[in-house]
Amino acid sequence: MSIKAGIVGATGYAGLEIVRLLLGHPGVEITAVSSVSFTGKPLSEVYPSMAGIIDMILEDDKAVVAKSDVVFASLPHGLSEEIAAVCAAKGKLFIDMGADFRLNSEEDYKQWYGGAYAQPELHEAAVYGLPELFREKIKGARIIANPGCYPTSVALGLAPLLEKGLVTPGSIIVDAKSGVTGAGRGLSQNTHFPDCNESFAPYKIAQHRHTPEIEQTLSMIGGDPVTITFVPHLLPVNRGILSTIYAMPAAPLTLDELHALYTDRYGDEKFVRVMPGGGTVNINQVQFSNYCDISLHADPRTGRVIIASAIDNMVKGAAGQAVQNMNLACGLPEDSGLRLVPPAF
Repeated sequence: MSIKAGIVGATGYAGLEIVRLLLGHPGVEITAVSSVSFTGKPLSEVYPSMAGIIDMILEDDKAVVAKSDVVFASLPHGLSEEIAAVCAAKGKLFIDMGADFRLNSEEDYKQWYGGAYAQPELHEAAVYGLPELFREKIKGARIIANPGCYPTSVALGLAPLLEKGLVTPGSIIVDAKSGVTGAGRGLSQNTHFPDCNESFAPYKIAQHRHTPEIEQTLSMIGGDPVTITFVPHLLPVNRGILSTIYAMPAAPLTLDELHALYTDRYGDEKFVRVMPGGGTVNINQVQFSNYCDISLHADPRTGRVIIASAIDNMVKGAAGQAVQNMNLACGLPEDSGLRLVPPAF
């Protein structure tokens, strides 16, 4: 019997990506979709690429919850808690693709997002859904906080080193770049075509909202508080995140040792690919897929290690990871609906 899935906020970029992925999932039936801006219209009218594939009428959020076993919420921060409460009361699985359940500390949430927790008990029950790191906690969870795109690329890039205590505290620098879909479907000046095209610049330097999530996740992995320098950049491309991570190892590491560490850690993971020695990741090698590609580099002159991590911000950085979380929580094969091959060009 198919799982009944609904998508709240289905007309946003991440919401539509959930729709696209679930349409190819053998164990899922999409039963309802919602949109505040386009209620009453067919989804295919908003996105003509869906014509004849899913002409479902966009309803309100209550209808999505009523008709679904699993609810995906693709909403701005501050809007998911109420829906999560209804789902929890009805025993439905809730997967939040926004930021409402990502931070453990309410004080951090207040500082970075300007809000407070209306129902703290929901946050106590929520599980941070990065499968390669917290798989066992995700299984059977009922509220899952889908990670941010930058935090996913950084955590997977650093986990093998942090798990072994091989990074000098305070030495981590993350230089990350994202395609413009990461900013969402809403209009803003820096994603306006004349400003974004033929352009490349950092933004929100040392003040991006993903900073506390990255530091929280890295601290959970390593067991000690981690503080980083994080500088994101906007790439004039639709999709992709490339995080170049610099760290000083606690003891000297050769490239062979680094490669052995990562291949041992990720050898059984379906969606993490460690590049062979001399290989370098590229966002075009992961587009439209749920893969995270990692390449490893050692600088013998400075002693630093350099990790490059590439994902599709709309798939592994958002919708694909949400489907992966659903699969784990519902006891389905983890790669079900996610056997996506990146295009070669």
